Amino acid sequence: MKSQGMTRHGFRAASLLVSLVSCLFAGSAMAADAPAIQGDAQAGSQKVSMCIGCHGIPEYKAAYPELYHVPMIAGQNAAYIVAALKEYASGARSFPTMDAIAKSLSEQDMADVAAYYHNLK
Repeated sequence: MKSQGMTRHGFRAASLLVSLVSCLFAGSAMAADAPAIQGDAQAGSQKVSMCIGCHGIPEYKAAYPELYHVPMIAGQNAAYIVAALKEYASGARSFPTMDAIAKSLSEQDMADVAAYYHNLK
């Protein structure tokens, strides 16, 4: 009986070690993929006035210049939001309003806005 308890304890310790090592590798891989600029959600809250007109309206539908669906970005992954903004700024993605807004943002502004929306639920 005593050896079974030690085996069970040993198995738990080994499982814990494997989990820890997996987390360390996953964390370092995620850090490598993370954007170089860290966003500040509080600063972002002061930079979203241009976003609220479409992304903050009921049912996420805007009527100018025509009725269209607007993506809900609250709670969206910050890295995704930054990538989308960069694509609008570069022309890889295009929508007239978003093109103009994205081109007016610095990389820090993009990161801050993304952090703000990422933290909204």
